[in-house]
Amino acid sequence: MDEVKRFFTEVAANVEGLSRDKDVQALSRIWVREIARHRYAYNFTWMGRPLIQFPQDMIAMQEIIWATRPDILIETGVAHGGSLIYYASLLELLGGEGVVIGVDVDIRSHNRSEIEAHPMAKRIRLVQGSSIDQQTVAAVKQYCAGRRRVMVVLDSNHTHAHVLGELQMYSPLVTEDCYLVVFDTLLEDMPADLIVNRSWGPGNSPKTAVWEFLRGNDRFEIDHDLEHKLLITVAPDGWLRCVK
Repeated sequence: MDEVKRFFTEVAANVEGLSRDKDVQALSRIWVREIARHRYAYNFTWMGRPLIQFPQDMIAMQEIIWATRPDILIETGVAHGGSLIYYASLLELLGGEGVVIGVDVDIRSHNRSEIEAHPMAKRIRLVQGSSIDQQTVAAVKQYCAGRRRVMVVLDSNHTHAHVLGELQMYSPLVTEDCYLVVFDTLLEDMPADLIVNRSWGPGNSPKTAVWEFLRGNDRFEIDHDLEHKLLITVAPDGWLRCVK
């Protein structure tokens, strides 16, 4: 066995060990629960823009994008635009003509200005409108014309009904071996007192939408190995690989 293969074989064994270690998994869930009270995800930026994601999840996204090499990545939920810029910078490193499509019901003017003035703007397209509105979906589909490898990231309204609608509308765009990532599925596992003044929460979350979606769709499977490797993630059961 050559040294490169040996290294990745060891990594696979590490991940397998983590998948069996219930104590470490429990500690990770406790850590995620407690740092949520401190708005931990808001502490990071990418190339100057707020990212509002866990660094661990962004490393996972880098691994996925490098391995699958999408030529278009669709993200619902724009916020400050940091994640759009992050994905665009990865596509820039890959070369080619890859672009990121950012969809949001309300792209605020100050965020739009910052995104459009950023060096990575050349790889970003913005679509304003509800992500589950037919006109919005039609606009996104136009960008997908002629693209061979499509990835989707869902991170907008986190109610069960909205995420399920997104899954049903955007999953057909995802190509085989690429990913459909549903962020903030961890809301299902958080104490109710952590989620205030929101229309989502335990029992009405992205994770419940994923579970319902998968019961009626055999094109996707949860990448549990990735989840076990990360341990700390906002997307438990949300890393969906397109298998056909």
